[in-house]
Amino acid sequence: MKQTILIVGGLYGMLSVILGAFGAHAFKSMISADKLASFEVGVRYQMYHAIVLLILGFFLNFDTSIEKWSSLCIIIGTFLFSISIYFLAFSEYWNINWKFLGPVTPLGGLFMIVGWALLIIFFAKNKI
Repeated sequence: MKQTILIVGGLYGMLSVILGAFGAHAFKSMISADKLASFEVGVRYQMYHAIVLLILGFFLNFDTSIEKWSSLCIIIGTFLFSISIYFLAFSEYWNINWKFLGPVTPLGGLFMIVGWALLIIFFAKNKI
């Protein structure tokens, strides 16, 4: 589990740097300013949670289910949140109706919130 968390954290971090670079340069001419701002929110949250996953991977042992579930919720939530924002940002450019992804973004946010809540519970129960 520990290795998986570290690998996913690394992948999320790498992809957020790549996508952030494209957003800062190439995507400016492709999508509107408001869509680009949304895209950048997805990149920013992905990077924040990549860092959190790396920290968790380095410092937790994943002996309890709460440690595992908190990390899984953060992984799933970040994926759903950021990926849905990326696709929604490019919906006009690709001329594809991705509006059905609209509810996926807050669902991803909810998973991230649950992951954080589980971490708070874990930290409250355990003296680290």
